[in-house]
Amino acid sequence: MYPPEKLTRFIEELLKKQQVPELDACTAARVLIAAELRDIPSHGLLRLPDYLRLLKEGRIKPIPKIRVLHQTPSTALVDGDNGLGMVVSVKAMELAMEKAEKAGSGWVAVQNSNHYGIAGYYAMMALEKDMIGFCMTNANPLVAPTFSSDRLLGTNPIAVAVPADREPPVVADFATSSIARGKLDVLHKKGLPIKEGFVQDKEGNPSTDPSVLTQGGAILPLGGSREHGSHKGYCMASVVDILSAVLSGANFGPFVPPSVAYLPLKPNLPGKGTGHFFGALRIDAFQPASNFKVEMDRWIKTFREASPAKGQPEVMVPGDPERIAEEKNKKNGIGLLEKVKIELEQICKEENIPFPL
Repeated sequence: MYPPEKLTRFIEELLKKQQVPELDACTAARVLIAAELRDIPSHGLLRLPDYLRLLKEGRIKPIPKIRVLHQTPSTALVDGDNGLGMVVSVKAMELAMEKAEKAGSGWVAVQNSNHYGIAGYYAMMALEKDMIGFCMTNANPLVAPTFSSDRLLGTNPIAVAVPADREPPVVADFATSSIARGKLDVLHKKGLPIKEGFVQDKEGNPSTDPSVLTQGGAILPLGGSREHGSHKGYCMASVVDILSAVLSGANFGPFVPPSVAYLPLKPNLPGKGTGHFFGALRIDAFQPASNFKVEMDRWIKTFREASPAKGQPEVMVPGDPERIAEEKNKKNGIGLLEKVKIELEQICKEENIPFPL
């Protein structure tokens, strides 16, 4: 187990080796460590080697010139200049909150960005300002629409963070696919199969192989099958794709660039990079924030006190598992998969820097 501070410094040093400025390296490290603390390792250090290789090969700019292309009092379109997704996204969410301060709500669409880690991090930025935060992104195509064998959509997560008074905030952060790609990577690195209903092979047959994506297979939409509501997951992923990419001018669906260095970029892409969509809603634009947060406490307690079904654990509200994990991991440290450590150690050898883990 490793102290979060030690891992944070390690990430920063590796990013700075690729010419990422110190402040931006700190931003990216915070997002990756937030994923580890919240028990979402699929979006933590497991992703770092991909970011480093993309930086090294010039497919991500270490020093982007992020700029606003168009704006109104409550909206903006931002060009991320192909920078690190975490750096672009923090700036975009800050802009959404600035607009919400003045107009009551702020909405920012982003083009020309890259994979940004966990969506929940950006939605939660709004909590400190008594705002409700929204965040979504499209991703490289690994998900087949219902009834299809073609990979046309990303895992396309949605995150919403809502403040409360004395209770912890409600934080919903979920993929619109049946499983996140990173979780398949974790299972593959552990040598474990995946249960049926999450992925299919290249012909559309059910599979339990977590490496099936490397063989042309696909992830299924949230719900898994039509009988279990996969069409609803497909609908949600479509909405995310439209708001993140069609609205922003980024690449949509099958044209989203790969977030791994071993896959080549497709030529003549119709849009610019990966797309995101951020929102901030000022609560006191509707009612006093203090009143709302007291009622949120009542809402949270109502659901948390629901009677568990027979044989089931206590009922939680969105964000509880991640919050509990964060408290535990801050105290006990963060564990890393052995294969992730080996990969990071190899990168340190290539960069001629000490491996501290």
